[in-house]
Amino acid sequence: MLNRIKYLIILLAAISACQSEKKDEPTSDMKIEDPHSYARPQESVVKHLAWDAKVDFDTRKITAKATLTVENIEDAERLILDTKDLDIEKVTVGEGESEKEVTYKLGKKDEIMGSPLEISITPEVERVNIYYTTSEGAEALQWLAPVQTAGKEHPFLFTQSQAILARTWVPIQDSPGIRFTYTAKVRVPAPLMALMSAENPQKKSADGFYEFKMDQPIPAYLLALAVGNLEFQEIGPRTGVYAEPSVIDDAKYEFGELEEMVTAAEELYGPYQWERYDLLVLPPSFPFGGMENPRLTFATPTILAGDRSLTSLVAHELAHSWSGNLVTNATWNDFWLNEGFTVYFEQRIMEKLYGRDYSEMLASLAAQDLVEEVETMREQGKEADTRLKLELEGRNPDDGVTSIAYDKGYLFLRYLEEAAGRDAFDRFLKDYFERNAFRVMTTEEFIDQLDTHLIEKERLNIGEVKINEWIYHPRLPDDVPAPQSDRFVFVNKELEKFMGGTPANQLDTTGWSSHEWLHFVRSLPAELEEGKMTELDKTFGFTQTGNSEVLMAWLLQVIKHEYEAAYVKLEHFLVHTGRRKFLTPLYGELIKTEEGKKMAQEIYKKARPNYHFVATNTIDEMLGGQPKQ
Repeated sequence: MLNRIKYLIILLAAISACQSEKKDEPTSDMKIEDPHSYARPQESVVKHLAWDAKVDFDTRKITAKATLTVENIEDAERLILDTKDLDIEKVTVGEGESEKEVTYKLGKKDEIMGSPLEISITPEVERVNIYYTTSEGAEALQWLAPVQTAGKEHPFLFTQSQAILARTWVPIQDSPGIRFTYTAKVRVPAPLMALMSAENPQKKSADGFYEFKMDQPIPAYLLALAVGNLEFQEIGPRTGVYAEPSVIDDAKYEFGELEEMVTAAEELYGPYQWERYDLLVLPPSFPFGGMENPRLTFATPTILAGDRSLTSLVAHELAHSWSGNLVTNATWNDFWLNEGFTVYFEQRIMEKLYGRDYSEMLASLAAQDLVEEVETMREQGKEADTRLKLELEGRNPDDGVTSIAYDKGYLFLRYLEEAAGRDAFDRFLKDYFERNAFRVMTTEEFIDQLDTHLIEKERLNIGEVKINEWIYHPRLPDDVPAPQSDRFVFVNKELEKFMGGTPANQLDTTGWSSHEWLHFVRSLPAELEEGKMTELDKTFGFTQTGNSEVLMAWLLQVIKHEYEAAYVKLEHFLVHTGRRKFLTPLYGELIKTEEGKKMAQEIYKKARPNYHFVATNTIDEMLGGQPKQ
């Protein structure tokens, strides 16, 4: 009896301590120090955003009221938000007629992080309202004139919040470690349609007024808005595509297997938890292949190849619905947890849909990119950035957007799969997504879960030294997995025949996929006899191909071999394509020679107005600043 009383006393004390802790501390996820955010969620944390906004294409600004529902500790005195170049009109607390203005302070601006907005509050405050207008040069916002769109009749706006650009259009705690739900009311000029990373309309509103709701909590980098002359086409019961009218039919065909992709993903790693999965095809200036905004992936038109050959990008963005959106890197130093898992998941989706031979071609191409990037980074003195766990404090987190996070991360997970066996590794991953759903993850927490739920459970012979080598050491381990594609062996034989004198029109290329063509073009030797580029182009039409991946690889060879017949195409591609993955290597190859650098600068003068900040920020640095007009 005495032991039972002692147990009850201990239990009651533990419950009391937990209740006290809950009362003192807001219920955010992990209390992580994020070097790229001014937020202090330990004191006051945002739980919900209600956004009321008007989009003005004439001034290229958004005027809005952001109402933040917050949770505070008992002695909270301040709410700190991230902002960058926002014009703050006033700040109030309360709601409706009980709103009253409070004091706030906008801190010193940092060129990367912007300015902290420190708002005076009391512990009882539940709602904070910020009335503000975005700046004309807000870095997340890409305003397009009608001529820059597919239809050429209406303007277009889209946002790109990742990594830390949400603060340029919404005053928010802009850290991947802080999640919140949101609602929005958005006014746009009729007949334009507004879409967000939330529940979306499928028809235009006659008066340009749209309402949105996102019930699942998301981090700020997944806030997204697009406004344009858009149409919707259904693909499956929970999938569809938005695009400009002149593009919608091609887009619907290209993404015709979208519903099958979602089903394949669910069969691998559990239920899709975001209700709908739709795609929005953006104008060409979009700086990425895709952006995994929940419920509405933003996609580049460069994947509209006409033969569904580039839809692995869609599989990648879909996979983010689990890795990234569902389980999110706690800070941008842990970026590989988003992208490495997503590439691994993408490969598994493609294998499930199209077979192992097909997915191994994709993996082989990615491995080629990785080896080249590791060597380039070593030559540039950036070897430290070839580690999976990064140290980006004081730097732009975009510096971490390299193939290291994507492809070294993928190969690490593939290494674990090969060590554990596929069945055991699948069980681990499915459980990982379920156990950590709507939570954030640090590299160190992942290592702990890996140790507990896979290595110990399956009694694997993978020690701490090997894990540390993959995650914390630069370069690639000696025993890195090597994807092998039998199809590429055949491609290599045909290339050898061509180099040995066989005419291009006698090569056996029957049935080659775009991935085989990509491997062929990439593998062309540094030294080619005069006329070989012309022969290849006349036979296979590389300069006129509609496949952007193959075209980009060909244009790299055009620069290397000074194939002047394709220079007009090179300029057109650079001026009308904003995807950073393509721009960086092409400009990078051009500037290796004085003549090429001059050409790059001339092209960039014409192209820069078409690029998003994410792209110009990179290319400006490569070319030594903005071009003089």
